[in-house]
Amino acid sequence: MSVLAYLIPISLLLGGAALAGFVYTLRSNQYEDPEGDSRRILSDDWDDRPKP
Repeated sequence: MSVLAYLIPISLLLGGAALAGFVYTLRSNQYEDPEGDSRRILSDDWDDRPKP
């Protein structure tokens, strides 16, 4: 039972870190254009200068 005293806080910290990382990606607009990416990967046009 004493192992649970270590494992529960560690799992809560890791879950909180994952949630914070997900919120960071949402706020930095990384999921902004999923339709464009799916169409761009199938096109035959080559883009030598991708968007920054």
